[in-house]
Order: sequence, then structure tokens, then C-alpha cells
Amino acid sequence: MTKFKRTLITSALPYANGPVHIGHLAGVYVPADIYARYLRLKGEDVLFIGGSDEHGVPITIRAKKEGTTPQAVVDYYHKLIKKSFEEFGISFDVYSRTSSKTHHDMASNFFKTLYDKGEFIEQTSEQYYDEEAHQFLADRYITGECPHCHNENAYGDQCEKCGTSLSPMELINPKSAISGSKPVLRETKHWYLPLDKHEAWLRQWILEEHKEWRPNVYGQCKSWLDLGLLPRAVSRDLDWGIPLPIPKTEGKVLYVWFDAPIGYISNTKELCDAHPELGKWEIWWKDDSTRIVHFIGKDNIVFHCIVFPAMLKAEGSFVLPDNVPSNEFLNLEGDKISTSRNWAVWLNEYLVDFPGKQDVLRYVLTANAPETKDNDFTWKDFQMRNNSELVAIYGNFINRALVLVQKYFDGVVPALDELTDYDRATLKEFGDVKTQLEQLLDNFKFRDAQKEAMNLARIGNKYLADTEAWKVAKTDMVRTGTILHIGLQIAANLAIAFEPFLPFSSAKLCSMLNLETFSWNDLGRFDLLKVGAKLGKVELLFEKIEDADVEAQKQKLLATKKTNELDVFKPTAIKAATTIEDFDKMDIRVATVLECTKVPKTDKLLQFKLDDGMGGRSILSGIAQSYPEPEKLVGMQVCFIANFPARKLKGIDSEGMILSAVDADGNFVLVSPSKTVKNGVSVG
Repeated sequence: MTKFKRTLITSALPYANGPVHIGHLAGVYVPADIYARYLRLKGEDVLFIGGSDEHGVPITIRAKKEGTTPQAVVDYYHKLIKKSFEEFGISFDVYSRTSSKTHHDMASNFFKTLYDKGEFIEQTSEQYYDEEAHQFLADRYITGECPHCHNENAYGDQCEKCGTSLSPMELINPKSAISGSKPVLRETKHWYLPLDKHEAWLRQWILEEHKEWRPNVYGQCKSWLDLGLLPRAVSRDLDWGIPLPIPKTEGKVLYVWFDAPIGYISNTKELCDAHPELGKWEIWWKDDSTRIVHFIGKDNIVFHCIVFPAMLKAEGSFVLPDNVPSNEFLNLEGDKISTSRNWAVWLNEYLVDFPGKQDVLRYVLTANAPETKDNDFTWKDFQMRNNSELVAIYGNFINRALVLVQKYFDGVVPALDELTDYDRATLKEFGDVKTQLEQLLDNFKFRDAQKEAMNLARIGNKYLADTEAWKVAKTDMVRTGTILHIGLQIAANLAIAFEPFLPFSSAKLCSMLNLETFSWNDLGRFDLLKVGAKLGKVELLFEKIEDADVEAQKQKLLATKKTNELDVFKPTAIKAATTIEDFDKMDIRVATVLECTKVPKTDKLLQFKLDDGMGGRSILSGIAQSYPEPEKLVGMQVCFIANFPARKLKGIDSEGMILSAVDADGNFVLVSPSKTVKNGVSVG
């Protein structure tokens, strides 16, 4: 393996048209942060680069929807995302944005360099144009019927119902998302990066020189290469983005996929310009002794492994990434996370709903990390892992060890006396952990690495349970001191082992142990706490999460699901044609509700007693679940069919049928006149 002098870590730029959700965290930001913290603990020279992706069509769609400007949209979400990351402990060295002047200049210069070198080809093609809005339509501005699943609301780039990638030309009955009109095809000129020109060296570089990449990354790249690479547009017709830095290209901007990865470079420049001690930005991007690692989701593999390297190679002065550890997708409660459907756990909301519990979410997302296949987040699992693992194993060990030291030694680290064979076996088992953790972390196996760290807590718990210091204390305080000394040293090691994964908890534990400084090299040592040193204030490291906390989150998701169902509601097909004569046979009248009660021993039936203007009647209706407080219907006027023959239901005569509408959510809504009328009047 090549020995590098420094490591540059990038994480995919979150799109500034909405908050960050747990899918983003599990796929990109938590693993990237774990790796950055790990390298820093080792004392390595490392930069962790982040920022907001602020150009492209979804931004303009959001702005139009909210009646505001694209700049206002990105300003709001950039601030929200940045604040959420900070509160969550994602330890970026810089978190900037692609709307900055530094980025605009960098991206423009990058394009101009490739343009001047003749690395682009010009092509004129037919693209959809909205004649009412007077603009070319980006893929996301075109909707229509999916040719595969026949979803009528598919986008020009993807059907979100079946997940199939599409082109606008494949849509059935396309229409403009701006005006609703049918778009027309019109010629437009664009610049393309000829990926086919780079195919040979990409094939050698990826398939032969980087066989160590994750199977999902390597496999997707191989699939693309085997199909043959095609030129890819680097410009588009849009009024939001970085204008093309060449003459006679008004109304054309850099395609967001082209400008966004350059954001890694511009953000590095911004950081290095502000902190000269880090060296010039070129050292981090153009020196062969720099290792570049991209953390991304699987939807960005092609861009980071094929397209962006082709851009860098075409420019000619940049080093290529050494690894691209991409994760698969995280689902939520068995359903695909979707921003458009609001089916997500949003980071900013989580931080409000679960204050001080950043590490719980970090732990659960790492434990369920979709490293090799799609995985699922459930609130039940979230609660279980917190209560059964963080509280019952890690937290329990720490609390027992520190409380016992407080009780028997006034919070002072006791002396280490003669060791037993069991002591030595425990210390040996614990001492081997550094090598195991390093091997896992170096190979981006964060889920297994965290599991290994938790196993250390299990060893500590078992040691205290087996040695029973609280019993030994009755007869042998010297031996008690040795047991608790070992327990405290294990606790100090846990603070180090968990720091990349659970930084807030490690900081809290260090405060309780009065462990001021440590490095990765200290892991496995058993002299981290000096005899006679005073411990800090003992607190619970983790708290139980109650059923009510989780139930509230489930209800929030259920409410979202209901809203989504209403949004996609379509009326049922109209029944077969009938006649006015048939309708006239139905005697529909208006009555006032005198009494309304639930029929005993039934779930659905309500009994209405009505003033129908004709002496009164009783009607049963199966709408109880929609009206859980039937007494509130008293005084309301309703419509009913008066000439249905009476029939017995549950021993009660029902004299007619009360009319109700079935809403999109399946609830019944009583049909009522818009103003009070005389009881008994006809409806026609």
C-alpha cells in the first residue's frame, strides 16, 4: 500500500433544497466523520471537506413553489444544514457552499481550462421547450407517464414510484411542470465531456489498479464501462447556476454535476486561504503524496469514480481519488426515504425531539450502516439499541465502575496490587483491540469496528460481574482496589475506542475520568489513569428512551403517510350511465339529528334519531369510526334516502339511508345542506 503524507476526505455535498435526513447521515456523513476523527486521533495530517450544493433545477423548482428566489432558498437551507451538522458533531474542517465567489471563480476557470485545451465537443440537439414559459425545460421540469409502471407523475429523469432512470423522450404525454402545457422540441447547442475518450485509462485505473474498492463501487463502475461510455453534457439552459465563461452563451450555465464536485476543490482553497498553516490548497489536490477519499451514496458512484476523475485527468494537474467508500441506501420503516414525500427522519427535527442524544442516532445509524446492501431504520430498533446496548452494556459498565470507586475510595483511582490469572486474561483480551479496530477502520468497515468497540464494553461488564467487587469489599479492600483500578483503565480505553463513533459520550466520559488528553496510540494501555488521581462528577452516560418518545415519532410518520395518500388521491371511476327517471325514484330529504349514539357491541354502527318533518324516524349508519364522539352531531342537518324499505340491524329498525361522502383517507363525511332548511324538504 502506498504511503501517503496526508489525507483529504470529502463528503458528498448535500443539496440545499431541504434539510439533511438519516439516509444522508448513514450513507455519507457519519462514516466520513468516523474516518476523519480516527485519522486525527492517530495524529495524521487530514482535512475533512464539506459544503452545500446550491445550483441546479431542484433549487429553482423549490423557489417557484415557495414564491421566492433561488438565492433565498439556498441561503435558508445552507444555514439550516450547516447548523444541524455542527450540532450533530460532524467535524468538518470547512463547510462552505457552491454559491460562493471562490467556487464560481474556481468552476469557471476549470471549465475554461478544459475548453481552451479542446477537451469538450459541441453538439446541437433537440430538447423540450415550454412555449408559454419561454424556456428550455430541464429533465425535472418535465412530467408525464412512466413507460414502465405507468405512474402518471414521473419526472423526466426518474420515476420515483418504480425507481427507473428515464429520459424526457421516454415519457408518455409529457407536459411542462412550469405551465402545464405540452412542450415542443427545439434545437439547442451544448458542450459535452467525451467520456468515451477516457474509457481506456479509466478501465485500467479502476478495474486493474483498484480492485480493493468496495464490491458495490467496483461492480457499478464495471457495468458502466462494459456498456461503453458516452459524451456527457457539461452545460444546460437555465437561469440559475454558474454562467458559461465563453462568449455568446447567454442563458447557459454549468451543469450542476460538473460544478458540484469542483466544490471540494474550491472549499479546500477557501480553507487554506484562511489558514495558511495548512499549506496551499494545491498541496491537497495536486501532490502525489496526498490521498483523496470520497464518501458518497451509491447514486453518486459514477460521478465520483468515472466522471469527476475524467474531468481531473483532462485538466491534467490533479491527483485522482485513492478510494471511494460508497454506501447503499437506508430505508425508513420498510419504505424508501423520499424528500418529495416527506418520508424521512430530518436531522434538524431529531435534534429538537431528542436533545443531547446525538450519539444515540450516530450509534444506531452505524450499527445499521448500509455498507454492502440497503438497510432499514425503525424507531423500535432505535429504542432497542439504545436501551439494550448503550444503556444496558456500555453505560451500565461505566456507571458501575465509577459509582463503586466513589463508594469505596472516595472517587480516587485506587492502587493496583497483585494480578490474578483472570485479571491478566482480561487485560490481554482488551489489549488486542487496537490492532483489530485499526484493521477494520482502515478498510472502512465502520459497522464492524463499532461492534468491536461495544464488545470491549461487554468485556468490562463481564469483568465487574465476575469479580464482584462489592462482595470482595466486605473482606479485602486491597483486592477491591485492584478490581476497580482495572475497571477504570478499561473505561479510559473505551473513551478512546468510541471517540470516532460517539464523540459526545467520549467527551462526557473523559470529564468523569478527568482524562484530559489522549491519542489513538494510547489505546490498549493500562496506565492512562494515575493512582491517586481524583475522578470528576459521575453522571449517567446514556438514558433510557421511553415508549412514549418512540410512539410520538411513529405517529409523525403515520401522519405523513396519510398526507401522502391524500396528495395522490384519484376519484374512482364513474359508474355506468343512468337516467333522470332512475334518480327521481330516490326520495332524498333533509332532517335534523335529535340523538346520535353508538350501537352497543358494534364497532361501526351509529343510531340516528331524526326530525324529518314527518313524525321522526331512526336510521343506522356504519360510520362510527369516522365520528368517535357521535353526540356532537346533535343539531346537525343531514341528507337521507327516505323511501328505502325499513330493515332490522342488530334488532333495531333502520328506516332509510343517511348519505355520506368517502374522503381520500377512507373517512366518512356526512352530506349536509350549506344552510339550515326546513326538515323534510326534498333534495333534487
